[in-house]
Amino acid sequence: MTGALDPAWQEMDCNLALGRARPQFARILEKALGGGDLNFSDGVLLANAAGDDLLALVKTADEIRRRTIGDVLTYVVNRNLNFTNICIVGCSFCGFSRGPRARDAYFHSTEDLLAKSREAVLAGATELCIQGGLPKNLNGGYYAGLLRDIRREFPQLHLHAYSPMEISYGVEKTGLSLTDHLLSLKEAGLGSIPGTAAEILDDAVRIELSPNKLTAVRWVEIIRAAHAQGIPSTSTMMYGHTETPEHWVRHMLLLRDVQRETGGFTEFVPLGFIHTKTRLYKKGGARAGASSDEDLIVHALARLLLNADIPNVQVSWVKLGFPGALACLQAGANDFSGTLMEESISKAAGADYGESVTPGELRAMIRSIGRTPAERYTTYGIRRIYADPEGHEVLPVERMPLLVGRAASAAY
Repeated sequence: MTGALDPAWQEMDCNLALGRARPQFARILEKALGGGDLNFSDGVLLANAAGDDLLALVKTADEIRRRTIGDVLTYVVNRNLNFTNICIVGCSFCGFSRGPRARDAYFHSTEDLLAKSREAVLAGATELCIQGGLPKNLNGGYYAGLLRDIRREFPQLHLHAYSPMEISYGVEKTGLSLTDHLLSLKEAGLGSIPGTAAEILDDAVRIELSPNKLTAVRWVEIIRAAHAQGIPSTSTMMYGHTETPEHWVRHMLLLRDVQRETGGFTEFVPLGFIHTKTRLYKKGGARAGASSDEDLIVHALARLLLNADIPNVQVSWVKLGFPGALACLQAGANDFSGTLMEESISKAAGADYGESVTPGELRAMIRSIGRTPAERYTTYGIRRIYADPEGHEVLPVERMPLLVGRAASAAY
């Protein structure tokens, strides 16, 4: 996978790898193995790993993953619904958004979105992930109205919808308070929110990426408010653009602090920057995405910094590709994301790893690295575990774990 690692790194014993690391580096990894909290300086040293230190980092992260989660590797059967690509924000890293007069601009009708939802149900989906651009003249009631229409026909689906940026826009458009807007969405059927629009939670970086986007403080405020109303969320970080390893560490430690306060994060999802079709890269403002070493480091670092608080670390196969995703799943991650069925945001930025994957394909890849596939629900309750290589045997529900952080409320 990467020239910096021993070609047989996946099969190497953790203790052997630790013995090859520099003593200072190994001491930090041993602290993590013992369950100790890592601080900023620890994280920065780990984030700059190379050579034998990198080998020790990924093997330690995988060992901690094994101790915390076990060898069950989860995925969710879901569908993306991107209702519009019209957007006024103008993020320089985005290849998805369009102006209202663009030839390929769209705003799908509710009838079309309901038809897509029917297709998802027929394919066995338990989740819809709903996000879109921010059109200038959007009616603020649209967000709750769409949820209500979908829930009316498909009450069994979990509606995972609206980033903090969309929620902030909804507050602006409805005139409601943040709490009242969130409660109106929850009443309409909102089950959880994607913790996207985080990018890097440092305003100096955010201004480079998108000066019109919500601030880091506002992102955290919205997440805290959602969690306070019993609405869980994912957490994310976009890497591989203009940021530094120090930014990764600060970002993850901020998420850890929020989780210790609210317990509402279900998972952490590193999102590699897809550069090809973005204005940020074309104008020379960013590097050409993350290296394979950086992919491994970020996922392993997340395991070490967040393990006790946000134990679920997800790979984004649309960003990494399947070989890269499988490597990161052997470097601390434990969740393969979802089937998606119609991914368009990464594709628009230049990703070429596909728009959908079947559950059977995910299970085959999971078995290829010696792990046991399990279909989960959005908030990490396990729906079924495919313990048999042929995919027929399913463990009974009462034996299925709920993989959430130590501070998470039973309400999630």
